[in-house]
Amino acid sequence: MPFKNLLREQLRQILTRAFASLQIKNFRYFWCGQCVSLIGTWMQRTAQVWLVYTLTDSPLMVGLIGVCQFLPMLLFTLFAGVIVDHYPSKKIIVVWTQFLFMLQALAFTLLTYFDLIQYWHVFILSATFGVLQTFDMPARQSFFNELVGRQNIMNAISLNSTIVNIAKMIGPAIAGLIMVRFGMVVCFFLNFLSFLAVLTSLHYIHPEPQPVKPQVKERHLLPEMREGLKYIWQNEELKFNVLFMAAICTFAMNTEVVNPIFAKEVLQGDSSTYTALMSSVGVGALIAAVYMSARASRGVDKRLFILSMSLTCGLQLLLYLVTSPRLAMFCIAIIGFANLVFMNLANSVFQVNAAPEYRGRVMSVYAFLNQGSTPIGNFYAGALMEHYGGVSGFPGCGLAVVFCLSLLYFFQKDKVKSWLTNTQNAKRLT
Repeated sequence: MPFKNLLREQLRQILTRAFASLQIKNFRYFWCGQCVSLIGTWMQRTAQVWLVYTLTDSPLMVGLIGVCQFLPMLLFTLFAGVIVDHYPSKKIIVVWTQFLFMLQALAFTLLTYFDLIQYWHVFILSATFGVLQTFDMPARQSFFNELVGRQNIMNAISLNSTIVNIAKMIGPAIAGLIMVRFGMVVCFFLNFLSFLAVLTSLHYIHPEPQPVKPQVKERHLLPEMREGLKYIWQNEELKFNVLFMAAICTFAMNTEVVNPIFAKEVLQGDSSTYTALMSSVGVGALIAAVYMSARASRGVDKRLFILSMSLTCGLQLLLYLVTSPRLAMFCIAIIGFANLVFMNLANSVFQVNAAPEYRGRVMSVYAFLNQGSTPIGNFYAGALMEHYGGVSGFPGCGLAVVFCLSLLYFFQKDKVKSWLTNTQNAKRLT
């Protein structure tokens, strides 16, 4: 029937747009390897947080592990961006960081298996993870451009978000089952094995040669870092993207710290309740990632910035009244959806507006805001819950975001309106 054929053709076009980057062999290898590795990473992260909470029974100590894990990104990410911009192949940096991540997972496995694990071990291994992530994240984000080219960059970002959030959904769920039946050591060991997949995929990737940059005899990290920050601040698209991200990433994205305390103190649950909340974040974010990959060719719609920020703040405030596990999981899933939409748009604004010679430094600022600001938010959330209980975690974070955005709007009202009504980035990416 003509209608059936038309429907089939429309569906084919939607799927082609949604998975356009997977038609590129290099990105397909990368995507498949990351699928396996990231599930292992989220298993370890879930087990690690619960391990710290069982060792210390302290929300503040849980928050401090987050501070330790992401503090290197706060301190060194901008310097890492300068190094990434000068390095001829982003692939080499990604290979080395993934190999060292694998060794970090092995250390967790051995310490836990031999029942030697202590809080200070977790502290040091978390800091190690943070140092590696400082170089891995800007290199990996810049690597997308070598894998797919500018015309497919937004679709690649969305598909990468898809696997991150499949992992965020599946990893904690698997970790919850494994922790109950076999213990946390198996989660750490499976994460160690998962890095073999990503290292194998990177072996088969041969990115297109990039334009050769002029040779420089000396590299001055501080001047080049300042040059990159100046470049961002003089570009209104990049500048306001930074300011919005600073508020959202610092205070709205502390679910890893808030969830275990919220699950135990407010929902009166256990490790399975906690992992269910973590999986709910992943479910919402996965739906958002698929949605964003399907609409990637339409470019950046800044109205979604407002919608995603409003949803996150509103639901975090609402969770003050929620004591039902099912309702909590529903609200947290929507928060996961809104946060992924926001981060996808923020990443795309950086990628689309950054000149090639500044891309490493620009993406290092993205990494700095995405995870480098986490120590501040984790400490804030942990200290808040330490003094006022688990019920204060989500609404306290929501209020902090509202306060920051209100200040930004009050002092930069006209410029914020101008940025949000500017249609420059809403064009199709070609």
